[in-house]
Amino acid sequence: MRKDSMKLVTKEWHFQLALNAFVNRGYGKAESEDMARLCEEAAVHGIHSHNLIKALHLDDLFGSRVGGTRPNAEVLKRPSRFATAEKWDAQAKLGPSVGWSAIERCMEMADKLGVGIVTIDNAWHYLWGGAYVLAAARRGYFAYTNCTAMLAEVAPHGGKHPALGTNPHSWALPTEPVLGFPILVDWATSMMAMGRIQQLQREGMELPKGVALDEQGEPTTDPAKAKALLPFARHKGFGLGLLNELFAAWIGGNLPTQRGQITRAINPVQEKRLCTFFFQVIHPDAITGGSYAQGRTLEENLRSIVQDIKGHGNQDVLLPGELEARHAELTREKGGLIFTEAELMELREIERGLDYEL
Repeated sequence: MRKDSMKLVTKEWHFQLALNAFVNRGYGKAESEDMARLCEEAAVHGIHSHNLIKALHLDDLFGSRVGGTRPNAEVLKRPSRFATAEKWDAQAKLGPSVGWSAIERCMEMADKLGVGIVTIDNAWHYLWGGAYVLAAARRGYFAYTNCTAMLAEVAPHGGKHPALGTNPHSWALPTEPVLGFPILVDWATSMMAMGRIQQLQREGMELPKGVALDEQGEPTTDPAKAKALLPFARHKGFGLGLLNELFAAWIGGNLPTQRGQITRAINPVQEKRLCTFFFQVIHPDAITGGSYAQGRTLEENLRSIVQDIKGHGNQDVLLPGELEARHAELTREKGGLIFTEAELMELREIERGLDYEL
């Protein structure tokens, strides 16, 4: 983002805007606060594809406006014979509320048992998965999550019709004491997240080549014509996106091409329409070996490995999570959340839609 295009808003204004926007749509105060927290984390870390604008767009398409969510729904916990694994039915509850609760529960189990897993069925999308795993990594845990997307928007490698979600994976590792930030590996399995494509359309920019197909299955660089996304790294991204769909198959997920479609009256067989989540947290003591070369401590060993990777002429390499950490530091320096001018205009439109100023 160019410096001359950066627009600042206070965290307090943004949080209240998000909270009020979702309360005005019929959600409870607590779950709206969970959504506001998620949107703030996305903004702090420069995740423009999954911020408040995206959250409200998804709610327009699949949420309160069309009966796709159940405000104030209670999460049901299904029986599990394993002490380290819980199975939840979200009952169409707002996704970030379920996500924050799930990562907290995983950490509780990991404290006692070394690892904690929560799988979730019938969930509305949780937006930016990186926020949940970062929260755990900052508290010293290894964390991972994946989810299925609300729509099938990605064509399988070699295909032309969208048949998978953008299906993100998010890992975070507790490297902050050594590196100053947690390692964060967080990506959609498409060449580009649909939220990013919507952002480029909002900014009047073209897509890079090799990202999307149009309605006829032909390559396009026009974000308005993108009807199918391509998996990143060809068959490799396809394989990772497929993993989410297969995780979902065990959890209770539905046909990818029917997900979200009930609200558009084109789901004649009444397939389930919501997402599944997988969360896992590992306590570091569960995997720490303790035998490090040259008598190094754990922190010395971690630092030495990273220095070796960034040595040999690789000193300018950015580590996964470093860009997000730099953006978070920039928000601290600027004293507010950073948006583009086009985003700020949309946020002001959201504010005007509340019929009062914050």
